Amino acid sequence: MRGLWLSNQRLTFRDDLELPRTTEDEALIRVRMAGICRTDLELSRGYYPFNGILGHEFVGEIVESPGGHFERGDRVVGEINASCGDCYFCTKGLRTHCTKRTVLGIVGRNGAFAEFLTLPVENLVKVPTSIPDEAAVFVEPIAAAVQILEQLQITPSYRVLLIGAGKLGQLVAQVLFSANLDLTVVARYPLQRELLEQIGIRWIDEKQLTAGEMDLVVEATGSVAGLELALSAVRPRGRIVLKSTYQGQASLDFSRIVVDEISLIGSRCGPFGPALRLLEERAINPRPLISYRYPFDQAPEGFGKASESGVLKVIYEMGG
Repeated sequence: MRGLWLSNQRLTFRDDLELPRTTEDEALIRVRMAGICRTDLELSRGYYPFNGILGHEFVGEIVESPGGHFERGDRVVGEINASCGDCYFCTKGLRTHCTKRTVLGIVGRNGAFAEFLTLPVENLVKVPTSIPDEAAVFVEPIAAAVQILEQLQITPSYRVLLIGAGKLGQLVAQVLFSANLDLTVVARYPLQRELLEQIGIRWIDEKQLTAGEMDLVVEATGSVAGLELALSAVRPRGRIVLKSTYQGQASLDFSRIVVDEISLIGSRCGPFGPALRLLEERAINPRPLISYRYPFDQAPEGFGKASESGVLKVIYEMGG
């Protein structure tokens, strides 16, 4: 099969890859569409020592499925953490923290930048017919945004600040806005601001922030500067949700965190069911975030485009 192969931080488009082999609990899926995210870009730069096929945002169709859970041709999306089910964390319901887990296109499991992939049947969710592929391909990052609402009890009275309006930040903004929260977004670039305005989401320049007023700050830039801005904006006993990974070391004013009793909360993968419902109810619309679409035989060019400043989502259309 064809696939985009990463080895020693070098990407190669190959047509000689073996078809992935399934286990008794896994389905074989033909990828219909896949999206490039920041994690893919960081992995290609050495953020984590991964060799293999990148990609974890996808919508596909069932080719083979054990146990009659799905029929051939069913459109599916898939939760990316494949867990063992037996370790301490799995038995406590924390399967995304399984000590033996593989992660699609990230840890120990080939990903979605190929014609076919495999995932456990329990990871797969059928896509309603009302949701087109170009929306369904966003389910994984939408679920990550929904995770904020799953982790925290947030009321409409909360003053919520989102720092970062890029690929992930735009989805976080839509999800939080759909929950009727008092939301403000720090957005730097004209396109980011325009997309927020189209939905009716309030944005500001970071220079307009007043220090120490926000009940909740979501940091979605993955930069030290964004983290420092979050710490400046949050009120005493407020909470900061870290929604992006950080490469390297970040220096923080821990005295401020202790004295003001600020809570730092990590947040990553989330539930697919609520994400699909938001799409089905048209409470959010991710399709304006697509900057470019590339046929899969132009995968390297698409990956290069995704790394350019100002580009939001780049999509691979796999074709028949």
